[in-house]
Amino acid sequence: MYKNGVKIGLDIAGALLIIVLLSPCWLLLTLILLVVNSGKPFFIQARPGLHGKIFRVIKFRTMNGCVDENGNLLPDSERITAVGAFLRKTSLDEIPQVLNVLSGDMSFVGPRPLLVEYLPLYNAEQSRRHEVRPGITGWAQVNGRNTISWQQKFAYDVWYVDHLSFRLDMRILWMTLGRVFREEGRSEAAAGMEKFTGN
Repeated sequence: MYKNGVKIGLDIAGALLIIVLLSPCWLLLTLILLVVNSGKPFFIQARPGLHGKIFRVIKFRTMNGCVDENGNLLPDSERITAVGAFLRKTSLDEIPQVLNVLSGDMSFVGPRPLLVEYLPLYNAEQSRRHEVRPGITGWAQVNGRNTISWQQKFAYDVWYVDHLSFRLDMRILWMTLGRVFREEGRSEAAAGMEKFTGN
């Protein structure tokens, strides 16, 4: 019952509440990023969601569009702006994904939506992460985030799919809040991760 109906209702109610409460912060960050990123405050990218259906995830933009002499984007580490680094460390760059939750493409809790290019690289077990809607935070995020291997991350995602419950979601949300306010949580949020290339 929770998976099929109650979870969606709670997500929508929570999304509406957060939009109302954080609207001043949202507006301020948007104005700052409009200046820092030459009029482009948001990062929008296609990601696979429930059952692999493609949707467009929205986040605050944390990197500029600087390129080298050949027109290729510079490495991520060289394109992260000072404001962007702060947003990543505090996880404030994730705020706009509340719109994805409101639209039904995402949940507050679930496996993180990864790149579309990873879809053909998953084995059958790893693909099960798409049996539920992707989340802003998830079981893998509160158990290591970018400091664990891809294999461990996917194992956590599938474990979440098999144990999804209201109690587990509340536990993950509580752990997420704790990690955001702890030093190791901020350092992990800022850390990058190598691309997944298959097993």
